[in-house]
Amino acid sequence: MDWLEKSLREDFDLPAKNPSEEAQRRWRSAVGALVKNRRRRFRMVADLDSRSQNEAHRRSIQEKIWLALNVQKAAITFIDGAKHKEYRLTDDIIKAGFSINPDELASITSKHDDKALRMHGGIDGISKKIRSTFDGGVSASDLDTRQNIYGVNRYAEKPSRSFWMFVWDALQDMTLIILMVCALISAVVGLASEGFPKGMYDGLGIILSILLVVMVTAISDYRQSLQFKELDNEKKKIFIHVTRDGSRQKISIYDLVVGDIVHLSIGDKVPADGLYIHGYSLLIDESSLSGESDPVYISQDKPFILAGTKVQDGSAKMMVTVVGMRTEWGRLMSTLSEGGEDETPLQVKLNGVATIIGKIGLVFATLTFVVLMVRFLIEKGLTVGLSKWYSTDALTIVNYFATAVTIIVVAVPEGLPLAVTLSLAFAMKKLMNDKALVRHLSACETMGSAGTICTDKTGTLTTNHMVVDKIWIAEVSKSVTGNNTLEALNSVISPTTLGPFLQGIFENTSAEVVKEKDGTQNVLGTPTERAIFEFGLKLEGGCNAEDRACTKVKVEPFNSVKKKMAVLVSLPNGTYRWFSKGASEIIVQMCNMMVDADGNSVPLSEAQRKNILDTINSFASDALRTLCLAYKDVDDFDDDSESPPSGFTLISIFGIKDPVRPGVKDAVKACMSAGIIVRMVTGDNINTAKAIAKECGILTDDGIAIEGPDFRNKSPEEMRDLIPKIQVMARSLPLDKHTLVTNLRGMFHEVVAVTGDGTNDAPALHEADIGLAMGIAGTEVAKESADVIVLDDNFTTIINVARWGRAVYINIQKFVQFQLTVNIVALVINFISACITGSAPLTAVQLLWSI
Repeated sequence: MDWLEKSLREDFDLPAKNPSEEAQRRWRSAVGALVKNRRRRFRMVADLDSRSQNEAHRRSIQEKIWLALNVQKAAITFIDGAKHKEYRLTDDIIKAGFSINPDELASITSKHDDKALRMHGGIDGISKKIRSTFDGGVSASDLDTRQNIYGVNRYAEKPSRSFWMFVWDALQDMTLIILMVCALISAVVGLASEGFPKGMYDGLGIILSILLVVMVTAISDYRQSLQFKELDNEKKKIFIHVTRDGSRQKISIYDLVVGDIVHLSIGDKVPADGLYIHGYSLLIDESSLSGESDPVYISQDKPFILAGTKVQDGSAKMMVTVVGMRTEWGRLMSTLSEGGEDETPLQVKLNGVATIIGKIGLVFATLTFVVLMVRFLIEKGLTVGLSKWYSTDALTIVNYFATAVTIIVVAVPEGLPLAVTLSLAFAMKKLMNDKALVRHLSACETMGSAGTICTDKTGTLTTNHMVVDKIWIAEVSKSVTGNNTLEALNSVISPTTLGPFLQGIFENTSAEVVKEKDGTQNVLGTPTERAIFEFGLKLEGGCNAEDRACTKVKVEPFNSVKKKMAVLVSLPNGTYRWFSKGASEIIVQMCNMMVDADGNSVPLSEAQRKNILDTINSFASDALRTLCLAYKDVDDFDDDSESPPSGFTLISIFGIKDPVRPGVKDAVKACMSAGIIVRMVTGDNINTAKAIAKECGILTDDGIAIEGPDFRNKSPEEMRDLIPKIQVMARSLPLDKHTLVTNLRGMFHEVVAVTGDGTNDAPALHEADIGLAMGIAGTEVAKESADVIVLDDNFTTIINVARWGRAVYINIQKFVQFQLTVNIVALVINFISACITGSAPLTAVQLLWSI
């Protein structure tokens, strides 16, 4: 089989991820014209011509959208070629209680028409005309009415193919068509020579065999298409937070209606066109629509937000004004046809196998026909002579030809690539039941050969159920897990210290208290933010509310590069105060003061700084996540400036407990037994990371734990020696993860799986052989860049993906080897039998086997 492997390497070798168009076209060219049924063979591979047309069409539409967004009035005149259109309120709109036409509303948003927006009374006026409020949203009782008037949030999709279309595809097989002709000739000649019904037997037998092959093929392909459609629907399930009936709810993007109040945060994909209500530092990436790479700053002066764009930074509330096919994104999606998913390496190799075996089969079929014809002519010449010909002779030749064609039908594993696709689809279905949504077929193959898994810590190895376990404030450390938290703090600090402490908790946070449908209150936000916010709620009763009276002026959301978040508030005395919260070492470095037990700001001495760092390391050694809270008073601020880099006063250190998930230690042990190296890459303190890694069994005695800044400063030569030993990387940036993955793949040629949840993890997820995004904590941007979405954020699920991938890959290889062995042996036996007996006895057996 060495010649087969060599041929496959030359023409049918394809990267598992992000294959170039040149590589994809190379193997298609190698397949050549020797394909029995091109429509079936290439159904589950990318349509490169369609992709090229889509890309050209997309660029054309993006240019028009760019004109509409940037050259506004001139672009509108150029594209529409008409004056301002008059919109009329229909009886249905008036009867439903709305005061604006859906098409006019869509025009205002898509064309960024400030003049029309002002004419309708701005955002407040629009909200009244669509019967929505900023605080309460829409009423659930009139959702159907809104969908009838303003449309549903779905895009036009190509209708599913019916079963009979798959039957038609199966009938396109050239060899089956030849056999049909042979059957017809056989029946006609048989009827003429032997009469009815005896003369029909041979032709009818061939027809029945063809129908059996066609029906089994169509049923298999149809079931496969239904399975892929189900998986595709799972991929499209995206949920978003909205305010309805005065309470915050999580709903599918397909249930959005005009008037909904949508909550946007970093990494979200905007689900519909809308108007900005309020928010903080909202940056929108419109490149998917306009092709423009520079992000757009959204404010009340520029309130237009379009569907299909992505939140690059900040957070905001948006009122939905246009949904579905009336959005620019909907119109763009409806004009693009599916280009198909990239083929997997195994599919390409099996196409190569089918091509090579097809050529062998053609040679054997030709030799078989030649041998049968020579025998026939010799026997005829010796008996009655070659000058006399009868109708039975024609029937014999037709049967010989049909036998040769049948050998090609059953010898060539034309359906093998599709059979493998079906196996991978089955694996995808099974993994979905095991909480892993595989977005790309190739991930099922590649995951089975992964040699390294670079995993996050928080939420993947740990439970993500966080509580504040310890706190340091005013040079005193306290355990705060009991019910007497307030009494414990009051014994060491004054109420004046508690004031700025609670200000920092409640103002500098992305968490919020929302009212549920049943009237209960719930805290929403990231697990870390919830833990600190809930801790603050415990203390709230012990502090005067006037001490916390302040108004937010500016917000800097958490950034994984800066590893901190900040907020500027105005105080009742007319001054301003910055609060900053984030990674302990970074916040402490920004501080030159600290709050004492009496609430006063005192200079931070070197001895005190050392004690603080020792406290941080002590918390981290107990496997606690550490965060610091600090503030800085300022008299004035600049709208364009960021939070100050220094001069802060340290308030407190939080030690947050996040237990290791059950089963993780066993999963890591199973990985190591299978030869898979697990590396932890986290933004946490190195001592916290080392403590968790040891508990999970990741960090061993001969392994290295390193911090991101140290790693990124290493030379390539140093990295070559260092990377094989790295088991833990702490205080890492997304760029560090990307560098680690790139070097593991480039320097050491390892197959790398990497987990990620943030927007900034997208490059590493894209670069890795298998990108695994977190389904709960992950942003939509991260999920779009991933190959697999881990629905429960659990490390054991990742191991299940690896196990299934390996099992599927091994079983498929065994099946393929067995299939090829059977086919080649049958070809040889048929040929020998034809030479000796004048018939090919295994064609019927092979036919059943191929089915």
